[in-house]
Amino acid sequence: MRDFIQALPKTETHLHIEGALPYELLVRRDPQRWRPDPDFRARSYRYVTFPDFERILLEHALPWFTNAESYHEAAKVIFAQHVAQNIRYVETSFHLPVTMFIGVPGPEIIAAIRAAVPAGLEVRIFTGMLRTDLGGELRRTIDQLHTWDGLAGVDLHGFEKQETHPDTAAVWARLRAAGKVTKCHAGEFDGAARVREAIEVLGVDRIQHGVRAIEDPAVVRIAAERSVTFDVCPLSNVGLQVVPALAAHPLRQLLAAGVRCTVSTDDPLCFANTLTDEYAALAREGGFTAAELAQLARNGWAVAAVAPEYRAEQLALIDRLAAAGR
Repeated sequence: MRDFIQALPKTETHLHIEGALPYELLVRRDPQRWRPDPDFRARSYRYVTFPDFERILLEHALPWFTNAESYHEAAKVIFAQHVAQNIRYVETSFHLPVTMFIGVPGPEIIAAIRAAVPAGLEVRIFTGMLRTDLGGELRRTIDQLHTWDGLAGVDLHGFEKQETHPDTAAVWARLRAAGKVTKCHAGEFDGAARVREAIEVLGVDRIQHGVRAIEDPAVVRIAAERSVTFDVCPLSNVGLQVVPALAAHPLRQLLAAGVRCTVSTDDPLCFANTLTDEYAALAREGGFTAAELAQLARNGWAVAAVAPEYRAEQLALIDRLAAAGR
């Protein structure tokens, strides 16, 4: 199964670059401060609350991401790890408020990440913001996002139970009209109603997580009928106690109901996971077959922003591997 997973040409479509900081970079920089095996990176670790998770993430990410060069240095290692896993397409986001924290314009961060992309890897760069940021100091920046070259799209992330700013739907529609992809975190720490809001009010067809849509069959039907994609992160869902265990994850139910789902890692800094780990855990703990894993890989290519010919090549390779049972 490991050989099959490695051979699959994979995509990663839900990755926060600050949350993907390779932990070994911290240890190498300051081994006195950062011990090599902190408790939170054990597979058995469970975050008590989202604020607990967010605190640990920020305590480790903020000391590193202080300028554009730090994004470039981290991205070089992150993308090299992708290539080693036969991941060929990545959508990653940076946290928009960081541009204020460190005083670096977003386009410079985009350029720094872009410069780290190796040959053979397609990367699309997004920016993410909190649900409340439209009502704060970032509004002027948000209103200029449609002009940023190299920005593939935007995402709402952070604590899901925050109220969504009432201007979000109009801003998201304007960004889509400018050719940007709009995403939204929903159905993780809040229920199916947030997934419905993301689809029906915000107009998105890319939901980050989405797994709690399973609590309302009507919302699942809406997602399936409108060809909405859920970019799911199974090990993150377990670590954050969204689900009690991988065997109880609703991923297979969502797929059976016709919802297109992909698999990603979310925040490897906090979960010590790779995409290979995600696929392997689904096979080992979730009972996923090679055919089911192949379908998850196909789903990633279905939404990847690549040339049709390249997509067809990757899908053909997946079909050959699945047929061979490798």
